[in-house]
Amino acid sequence: MTDLADLVQTWIDDDPDPEAQAELRSLLEAGSWAELKDRFSGPLTFGTAGLRGPLRAGPNGMNLAVVRQAAAGLCAWVAAREPGSLIVIGYDARRGSHTFAQETARVATGAGLRAAILPRPLPTPVLAYAVRQLDAAAGVMVTASHNPPQDNGYKVYLGASLGGPLGAGGQIVPPVDAEIEALIRSAGPLSTLPLGEPGEVLDATVVASYVDAAATVVRPEERKDLAIAYTPLHGVGHGVLNAAFVKAGFHAPSVVAAQATPDPAFPTVSFPNPEEPGAMDLVLQLAAASGADLAIANDPDADRCAVAIPSGRGWRMLRGDEVGVLLADHLMRRGVTGTYATTIVSSSLLRALCAAGGHGYAETLTGFKWIVRAGADLAYGYEEALGYCVAPHMVRDKDGITAALLVAELAAGLKSELRTLQDRLDELAVEHGLYVTDQLSVRVDDLSEIADAMARLRAKLPSSLLDDPITSTEDLLPEADVIILRTQSARVVVRPSGTEPKLKAYLEVVEPVVEGDVTGARERAAATIVALRTETAAALGIWSVSP
Repeated sequence: MTDLADLVQTWIDDDPDPEAQAELRSLLEAGSWAELKDRFSGPLTFGTAGLRGPLRAGPNGMNLAVVRQAAAGLCAWVAAREPGSLIVIGYDARRGSHTFAQETARVATGAGLRAAILPRPLPTPVLAYAVRQLDAAAGVMVTASHNPPQDNGYKVYLGASLGGPLGAGGQIVPPVDAEIEALIRSAGPLSTLPLGEPGEVLDATVVASYVDAAATVVRPEERKDLAIAYTPLHGVGHGVLNAAFVKAGFHAPSVVAAQATPDPAFPTVSFPNPEEPGAMDLVLQLAAASGADLAIANDPDADRCAVAIPSGRGWRMLRGDEVGVLLADHLMRRGVTGTYATTIVSSSLLRALCAAGGHGYAETLTGFKWIVRAGADLAYGYEEALGYCVAPHMVRDKDGITAALLVAELAAGLKSELRTLQDRLDELAVEHGLYVTDQLSVRVDDLSEIADAMARLRAKLPSSLLDDPITSTEDLLPEADVIILRTQSARVVVRPSGTEPKLKAYLEVVEPVVEGDVTGARERAAATIVALRTETAAALGIWSVSP
């Protein structure tokens, strides 16, 4: 343990945060070697998603020292290409976010760059908008999005000058991430890094500009008579979403009082992700009690949007693919032209819509960093994990505020015709077939189990699924660790998760709707998707799976 103790002491001596120093000293004094080994097993790696990890001292956590290192690498990369340029910095309401934003600004000015910090905790889409609006060279958003309360993170965006036309305001992609990571590792002792002035704190003008732009996503002449129940899940979305809805002409949504104020402890949910079971319970209760037409939730940094609708005597949360296709269909019927993009794991129905309507279609690897680069004429993009880009000219990333506005416009228009979002989904099913998606996943303690499962699948690919022959097989190595299997009426996409220790399989079946009988098609598809889950689990050699 002597070598580990020396490593810890060296880190303590260079750590700029007295509280973090004390935290590590107490672990040393207590002989907590397993904990220290974990914290010093390696650095928190900077990738295309930036940084994300638990708030704790040491190189394998989010803390002031790690943020200073990351900022030094990023600023060195920017300064080498565009000296004296602007970095705009946003932050959410998680623990440490404001401090990390301020530290980033001081590192930026110390590197000869200009730094501007957003005026308060704000949604990630506001930062992505500000990068474009302020013509910044780069942007940083301090957030862990919908991760657990103990986490924080660090996303990096590039402006037009460094990101190019397709990446202007989008998150970084290779090889930029590796280049910044190399500069982080070569930054030298933290005590030698020059720190400058705290930078400029922006006023509310940029927020008002975002709200004004967001409101233009909906058309003034469209109906706005809609009752909405809303929750920001203890995040930072409420103020901006409320202002955007009122600006656009809607009534202010009713908000879940217990979740309206930012709270880094997220006390009313076990996991602050609207996809997780129970996360939307309170907003659904509010929707039922208030007689709402629609229930909407943002994740804590408001870049995702979840939607629920009345269904029988209760409420049903729409899948991301359902919302994604509804929004695409709505934009197409409004006459919005250009490329409509989604990912390899999202529903194939968007492809069918584009083919029927003569629209451009693009399919990318998972992640909005790829979706927004799908074409210079990008009109819309979505991914099944509740992410939607409905105004790429404004925000080149997923945006839960503008997505909520567009969903509301669609729902209000249908309401005026005595129709619902479910009615429109059924109409699309009659026209194109019923596309049903699902996924299975297995969480592992040892990442080698994921590699073993992928190797087993590659060594013995199934020749059929659901008794239908495989019509095509795609292996995306080396670009991505993804296998895609297709039959005439089903598709399976298998890949390791990019953010969690999970192996995931994305399932899709297409069921024809005979003589307008959507209910019958839905019953058949439900049974088919269950069978496909079972066959896929067997092919991967896994049996204990989670939704």
